[in-house]
Amino acid sequence: MYSGRLGELLEARKLDIGDFVRIKFKGAEKSGIIMPKDQFSRPEVLYIKLANGYNIGILADEIKGIEKCSETDSGPQIRPRKISFDKTKPKISAVITGGTIASKVDYRTGGVTGLSKSGEILENIPELSDIVNMECISPFTKMSEDLGHEDWIEIAKAVAKQLNNGDRGVIVTHGTDFLHYTSAALSFMLRNLTKPVALVGSQRSSDRGSSDAGMNLICAAHIATGDIAEVGVCMHGSTNDDFCFFSRGTKVRKMHTSRRDAFRPINELPLAKVWTDGKIEKINPVQKKRSDGDVELDIAFEPKVAILKAYPDADPDVIDYYIGKGYRGFVIETAGLGHVPTFAKKSWIETIRKHTKDGIPFIGTAQTIYGRIDPSVYTNLRMLYHDAGAICSSDMLTETAYVKLGWVLGHTEDIEEVRKMMLTNIAGEITQRTLPETYLY
Repeated sequence: MYSGRLGELLEARKLDIGDFVRIKFKGAEKSGIIMPKDQFSRPEVLYIKLANGYNIGILADEIKGIEKCSETDSGPQIRPRKISFDKTKPKISAVITGGTIASKVDYRTGGVTGLSKSGEILENIPELSDIVNMECISPFTKMSEDLGHEDWIEIAKAVAKQLNNGDRGVIVTHGTDFLHYTSAALSFMLRNLTKPVALVGSQRSSDRGSSDAGMNLICAAHIATGDIAEVGVCMHGSTNDDFCFFSRGTKVRKMHTSRRDAFRPINELPLAKVWTDGKIEKINPVQKKRSDGDVELDIAFEPKVAILKAYPDADPDVIDYYIGKGYRGFVIETAGLGHVPTFAKKSWIETIRKHTKDGIPFIGTAQTIYGRIDPSVYTNLRMLYHDAGAICSSDMLTETAYVKLGWVLGHTEDIEEVRKMMLTNIAGEITQRTLPETYLY
């Protein structure tokens, strides 16, 4: 709570956190919600949330007048609106898992908090009721960096259940940081997929004027009722509110910490470009079409898989450490076309060869993000992939290779079968050719 002059001012006018107020200051007038101050707030500043979703701070010495007002008097409505769906519209489900997209203003305190009910994510997006009849379910609520393979399995179960119960498609709302891990996991765990599954996040919480949550969800709803039967990520295609990309779940990656168009397809074109009016322009010619049949769950998974990175002076003893902890497989982000330290003082070759003979798979991926590795160009590469027995991932993303290896090891421990499955294009994770137009698309 506020103290000092501000505390006295609010107490004298019987004002509290969460109240709608009109403030006159320094020749201006603003209305909004009184927000709580945190440990980093300046004690002499009053913080309010405006109707556009942004916060401002006003110095106590500049306040000329402050009074409580009704919500309608405070300008545009900023409380959530209830949304009701038309049962004649196409039926889809939203599986709510948490993240920035599942946060909003707490109208009691004025601060940002997680949703208390799964359906609240839709309250500020009434346009959805013109597109679909949506049901919200929530197996859990977590930030994406706290998710693991057990959560992927729960999401896969929820998605399969809704699809097999007759839904046209499913949207999964998710935090952005680890969203592409989950999209890869669902791509492998949902076999014989005949309907769309669109993962959606947002880089701005729904209380902010620049939130991308609404547009991403609207575009995802159009994808969910469309005919692209793929797992993919539907997010802003540019920094403007003009269109979204729907990108394959095994070929998409978060490429920026905060830009609204952070998710880009890597080494291939987006599946489609989507507009809020329902227009869908298919871009990638390689995609599955909607068909009949139930999705099959394939959720076997071995979590004892690690990602390692090759770098100067990297010590291969870290591999022995992980194996001592029971780890069953490794993805190595390699340099260039697939290199690890080879003739260096701390060569990785002998360590990898030793453990490969014991049935431990090592998958090479590229540190460069774009491009593919090639096991035959240099002598060092031949030593790693042809002699030491590492497995070349071609142009698979590191995150996708990590998820796929865990999924493969959930099915077999035979290293030759692991090699065969890792080299098989199961969910669009490997492209046959590197097309120049896919770079920085």
